[in-house]
Amino acid sequence: MTIRTLLVDDSPTLLMAVRQFLSTLPGVDVCGEAHDGREGLAMAARLKPDLILLDITMPVMNGLDMARALQTWPEAPHVVFLSIQDGAAYSAIAHKLGALALVRKSDLVEGLPPIIQGLLATDRKLNTAPAESNPFTSN
Repeated sequence: MTIRTLLVDDSPTLLMAVRQFLSTLPGVDVCGEAHDGREGLAMAARLKPDLILLDITMPVMNGLDMARALQTWPEAPHVVFLSIQDGAAYSAIAHKLGALALVRKSDLVEGLPPIIQGLLATDRKLNTAPAESNPFTSN
């Protein structure tokens, strides 16, 4: 089983770092990257990821608005917010928007693997698309 993952963040440096980190985790396939919520929604509709790692603060459309839009989808992907923000208020908002979690960007290495392992262990609906559909995989 593979978790097809879409990364949505306005920082190219962070996107590269997260993609590299995720490449070390078994069962994770980064299927795309977007730089704002509007682009993220379009890519999610096209790529149908299992998981979206989503920044909160971005231009054009922020992550909170993107998550609200995803809530209207009949089969929405799982969402994990990655943010420099934390605290009870942001965690409550993330929960209200249906997110699995809010992980501080500085805690990514420790916080994200247990979430992914949980998805791999429990989610039977994960995509099994071939690697050739992944623009980040060498063929």
